[in-house]
Parts: sequence; C-alpha cells; structure tokens
Amino acid sequence: MNNSNVLNIPEVITNEKLLDLYKQMWLIRLFDEKVDEFFAKGMIHGTTHLAVGQEASAAGVCALLSVEDKITSTHRGHGHCIAKGATPDRMMAELFGRTTGYCKGKGGSMHIADVDMGNLGANGIVAGGIPLAVGSALTAKMKKLDYVTVCFFGDGATNEGSFHEAVNLAAIWDLPVIFVCENNQYGMSGSVKEMTRVENIADRAHAYGIPGVVADGNDIIEMMNVTDEAIQRAKRGEGPTLIEAKTYRWKGHSKSDAKKYRTREEEQEWRKKDPIKRCKEVLIEAGLLTEEKAEDIRLEAKKEIEDAVTFAEQSPAPTLDDLLTDVYA
Repeated sequence: MNNSNVLNIPEVITNEKLLDLYKQMWLIRLFDEKVDEFFAKGMIHGTTHLAVGQEASAAGVCALLSVEDKITSTHRGHGHCIAKGATPDRMMAELFGRTTGYCKGKGGSMHIADVDMGNLGANGIVAGGIPLAVGSALTAKMKKLDYVTVCFFGDGATNEGSFHEAVNLAAIWDLPVIFVCENNQYGMSGSVKEMTRVENIADRAHAYGIPGVVADGNDIIEMMNVTDEAIQRAKRGEGPTLIEAKTYRWKGHSKSDAKKYRTREEEQEWRKKDPIKRCKEVLIEAGLLTEEKAEDIRLEAKKEIEDAVTFAEQSPAPTLDDLLTDVYA
C-alpha cells in the first residue's frame, strides 16, 4: 500500500519505501559525520567534501530510479552513492584505502563507483560528470535502452564550459538525461549570488529550449515529484530537464574550510530547514511514523555505520603488488 494521495507523491513510492528513505537520509548524514570525525583524527588521508544538510536531494532523486538507471556524481558524492544502492561498509573501506572498497581502496572519497547499481562514478573535476552523463544517455538512445541518466553537480559547475556544451548537445538530440544542480549556495568560498547573474540556475535551461525547474532541495517529497516528472518526460523521448535543488551544506567546502565567508546566523537559518527533521514531521503527520519509531530508525542507521567502520578497519590494506593492477596504460 502507499500513501500517495495523502502526501501527493508518485504512486510507485510505497509507505515502506518512505520509511526506507527516512533511514537512508540518516545513513547519508551519519556516514558523512563519521568521515568528518575520522579526517579530524588523521585516520583517513587526502581530502573529503561532505554533504551534511543536503540529504533530501540525493535520496529524493534516486528514490525514483531503477537499478538500470544511471547516475554520475561529484566530489561531494557520498550521499548519491548510498542513495543509488551502495553499502556503507564498502564505501567506508574505500575511504580507508582497503582492498574491500568499491575501487579496491584506490579511488577514495571522490571516486567511488558501483557500475552494477548504475553508479557510473563520482568525479573530482568540477562539471566532469556532466559530459559523461550525456554520453550515457546517448548510448541509451542509440541502443534503444529503457533507462535514464541523472547527472548530479553543484552550482559552481554551471559556470564551466562543459556544462553548457553538454546541456546543449543533450537538448538538440533529445537525450534521456536529467541534470540535477544541487545549489548549496556556495562554490568553494564564493557565493552563487556573486558568481551568477540569473536569479535561478534553472533559468539557464531556457537558453537550450528545455524545462528548468526550481525545487526545494531540503524537501524530499518535492524532490521526488519533480524527478518523477523529468523521468516521464525523458522516457517519452522529449529530452532532458534541468532541476535546481536549492539546499545548503552545513559543513565547509572541504575538510580544510573554516567557513569564514558566511555568517553563523545564515547557517542557523538553514539548519532550521533540516531535511531529515522535515521528512520526519511529514511522515508523523501522515501517520506513518512516531517519535519512538523515528528514533529506532536513527539508531538502526547509526549501528549500520558503526558496523561499516568495523568492516573497514578489519579489511586488508593493498600490497605493493596491487600498485600494478587495474592499470590501463
């Protein structure tokens, strides 16, 4: 059964799926918070980019995707991976540089991929995943395959040339691709208001003759609905959609960011729009959740993340011989 009439959500989203999505958002947040802790302790090396506060966009979009549907992700991509079916244990192992990780410990935080689940990979290059997503969509069209490709990227990526080239190509060829811009208000330390003249990034879609949709990126229900419409449009052969999910990252751009470019008052205002809290309130109002059950789900997610840490810590590190494997040239 589902509660689509009460909540005004796509019919394919059942009550059970809604509760799974609530847990999924907790998994995404707790994973990133644990990673933040480990970087601070020097237990994980390199760098990382956290999406705490942005959980609804990843979970809401991927809720409508099948295993056959594809995604491309970004340097801030842990949430996308979990939402597309990746397990926290293998993700944590990847960040620990262990052989049981998704890329055998060689990709790290910014390069997790899980092709079996349709995750074509995160990308450390700003806007790097956008042309790849268009290539995936072109494959679907040429081979008459019934899947869509979702491309996640940040607001900063929309000022890169590859964004405009890829969107234009997807538009003129009516490719089944959905561009999802997670506008978290800042590209590194630069406010989107200083970097972009248009009021909404979604307005840029008009230049390419495709729909541009502004959505509340902290509202999982709204994210599911706009994604459902975009998927149906793509599968009818009508081409791409640009969705702008307005959201906010609670943490800095990366682990070394002191966030001196924004005020604490601004941060507090956005924290009041916590996507997990909003989801819980909606589910309680719909009679699908109680405060007690919500806490049980949070604790289940916490235990899963703790188990992932144990798995990663107990997994073997690569040997010197592993340096020469998986090398293409």
